[in-house]
Amino acid sequence: MEIQFIGAAQTVTGSMHYIKTKQAKFLLDCGLYQGKRKEAFELNRTFDFFDPAEIDFVILSHAHIDHAGNIPSLIKKEFSEKIFSTFATRDLSAIMLQDSAYIQEKDVEFVNKKRKKEGKNLFEPLYLQEDAVKALTQFVGLNYHHEYEIAEGITLTFYNAGHILGSAIVHLSINENGRTITLGFSGDLGRPNLPILKDPENIPDVDFFICESTYGGRTHETALDSEDKLADVVRKAVRQRAKIIIPAFSVGRTQEVVYTLHKIFENNKAERIPVYVDSPLAVNATHVFQLHPECFDIETSQFIIKHKDPFGFNKLTYITSVEDSKKLNSVEGPCIIISSSGMCEAGRILHHLANNIGESKNIILMVGYAAEHTLARKLIDGEKRVSIFGDQYDVKAEVIVMQSFSAHADANELLAYSKKFDKSRMQNIFLVHGELNQQEIYKTSLESIGFKNITIPKRGYAVTL
Repeated sequence: MEIQFIGAAQTVTGSMHYIKTKQAKFLLDCGLYQGKRKEAFELNRTFDFFDPAEIDFVILSHAHIDHAGNIPSLIKKEFSEKIFSTFATRDLSAIMLQDSAYIQEKDVEFVNKKRKKEGKNLFEPLYLQEDAVKALTQFVGLNYHHEYEIAEGITLTFYNAGHILGSAIVHLSINENGRTITLGFSGDLGRPNLPILKDPENIPDVDFFICESTYGGRTHETALDSEDKLADVVRKAVRQRAKIIIPAFSVGRTQEVVYTLHKIFENNKAERIPVYVDSPLAVNATHVFQLHPECFDIETSQFIIKHKDPFGFNKLTYITSVEDSKKLNSVEGPCIIISSSGMCEAGRILHHLANNIGESKNIILMVGYAAEHTLARKLIDGEKRVSIFGDQYDVKAEVIVMQSFSAHADANELLAYSKKFDKSRMQNIFLVHGELNQQEIYKTSLESIGFKNITIPKRGYAVTL
C-alpha cells in the first residue's frame, strides 16, 4: 500500500492524497489549490501523479472548496466512479461545486474581454457548471458510524469532525496480502464547544494517521467567548453609527455568526441592528443546514425548539440579487454586512471593502483563517494600504480579529485529540494542511508526548506502508 501526498502538503489548500493498494487506486479529497493565480491555475488543471480515468473512487471529507472543489476537473478527465461522502456533504457539494463553476466562468469571461482587446489568447474556465452537475450524479451518501465495504477488503467508516456541516474524519481498514492496515484521515478537525455543530469525535486506534495542522503552533480564544466579544463589537458599532463588514465563508462561518448574533439580540446583550447576508451561496447553504438537524449539538437543538429558526430573525436580510447588493452601498450604519469570500479574494465582499475601508468609523471584523498572499491575510497582518480590483486603498477602518470563531482545532485542541491514540500502535503520523512553520511546531509537540515517526510530506512525496 502506498500513499502519495499531492495537495495540502506544506500548505493549507488543495487537499488531495492518492492511495494505491492491491485492490484499488483512490483519492482522499480532491480540492482546489488557492493561492497565486497563475500557480493555482496550473496546479488545478493538471493531474501530474495519476491518471483520473484509473481512479476507482474518491473519499471526500467535507464540502469546502479546498477539499472538494476540483472534483469536476477529475470528471472532465474521465473519472466516472463513486464519490463517498456524508449526506450533508453531498447536499452542500450540490450547491458549492455549481457556485465554484459559475464563478470561474464569470472570472474567465471578465479576463477574456481584456485579453481579446489586446489580441491575446483567450483562457478557458477550469470547468463548467455542467461538469459540476455531472459530478453530483456520482456522489454516494453514507451515514456516520456505519462500516461500509467500498471495495474488496477495504472498509470505510465516517466519524463527525465537527468542522462544518457533514464534515467527517475518515477511518479505513485495508486488508492487503493477508495483513490489515488501519488508516485515519482527519480532514479538517473542528473545535469542541463551537456553536451549532457536535464536537469532533474520536476514532478507533489506527496504525497511520494523516492529520491536519493548520494551527499546529497557535492557540485560539475560547469559543465560549465568541458571543460576548461579538456583542462588544456590535455595541461599539452602535455608538459610532458604523458599518461592520464581515468577510465570512458561505458554509459554516456565516451560519455561526448569524446564530451568535441571534442569541445576542434575543438575550438583549446589544441593541438589535440590521443584518445583511450578501451571498447567494450562503443563502442556499443555510437552507441545507436546516435540512440536517442530526448534525447539531444539544444546545442548538434546544434553541431551535424554543426559537424555531436560528438562522433567521427580525431585521436579518438574505440578499441574492446584484441589484440589492449594490443598494447596500447607500445603507447608513449602524448595520452588519456579512459577505463571502472569507479570504477576500473574490465575490461581493470586495465591493463592500472597497466602499467602506476608507471610513475610520467603520469596522472590518475578521472571523476566519486567511492563507498567505490573500487580501484577508494582509488585513489581519495590519497592512495600511491594500489593493482591491487593482486600485490602492488606505485602510482607515478599524480591523478587529476574532479567532474564537475559527472552525479549525488550535494547537492545544489538536494535541488533546491526538493524545487519545495508542502510541505503541501508531507507526507514523503525517502532517498535512498547514504552513511549514506551524507543522514543525506541532511535530515537536507530538514528539514531546511520546509519538515517533512524524512526517511532514512535500508535494509528491510517496511512502509505502
